[in-house]
Amino acid sequence: MRKAQDNYVLDLAQNRKGLALNRMCGSLKHAENRKRFSEDEAAYCDAYGLSAEQKQAILDRDWTGMLDLGASIFYTFKLAMMDQKSMQYLGGVFTGMTTEEFAAALRSGGRKFG
Repeated sequence: MRKAQDNYVLDLAQNRKGLALNRMCGSLKHAENRKRFSEDEAAYCDAYGLSAEQKQAILDRDWTGMLDLGASIFYTFKLAMMDQKSMQYLGGVFTGMTTEEFAAALRSGGRKFG
């Protein structure tokens, strides 16, 4: 997987771009929706009107691709939880680290700026 860019900002334009994607991921907070999603992921994506690119990113679990397509990490995490992935896992994906490396970086004080 490729590393995410360092400056994702969920501004109004990105929010609009990812509206369907974020709604779909957000819907996974309900058990019945998680069940429906698990039964047919592609059809579930279609029901939310995802673009072809957004749908493919979901099906491929292309986490950085989802961000490029307007996803919010907070909604994307609901999908990651479906795959039993932690926030540390996603942090690793987005920084080009393993989950363990990312967790160790957090324990040591995280990324330093300056």
